[in-house]
Amino acid sequence: MKVRAASEEDAAACAAIYAPYVTDTAITFEIDPPTPEEMAERITAAERTHAWLVLEDLEDGGRVVGYAYAGPFKTRPAYRWACETSVYLETGRRRTGGGRTLYEALFPRLAERGYRTAIAGMTLPNEASAGLHRALDFEPVGTYRRIGWKHGRWHDVAWMQRMLSEAADPPAEPA
Repeated sequence: MKVRAASEEDAAACAAIYAPYVTDTAITFEIDPPTPEEMAERITAAERTHAWLVLEDLEDGGRVVGYAYAGPFKTRPAYRWACETSVYLETGRRRTGGGRTLYEALFPRLAERGYRTAIAGMTLPNEASAGLHRALDFEPVGTYRRIGWKHGRWHDVAWMQRMLSEAADPPAEPA
């Protein structure tokens, strides 16, 4: 497995990985899978301010089998040192170490850009995601009850956070 920065050329692969999460699960609250063009715009936006990484399977010709990215947590200025992170793996690759590999490459990039805190939200139940985040030192910070309606029922979302850096204050502006 190899992790590298994503480019717009990875948009179709990322869209294909994400589509089953959109259509078949409540892991994401999106209803319609993004097109490759929409995914390319997301990759470009994330790379500009945060990061978007892909995981390649070198035994399968370098095919993209997962991705992780970060974006703004909230738009108000005081939150600018926090970012929200997400990781998605191709169907059948959960609990294989790919999520950890992606996150372990993502976190240093975010810290280098000046981000201090990573936030992750997960629709419940999702023990695979909760376990991954706990293993990577995320701490639970709360649960929104019955916050999202998808597939004919309400879903809770648990939130976790992890420190990325404890550099001296005041913080420098994220780059």
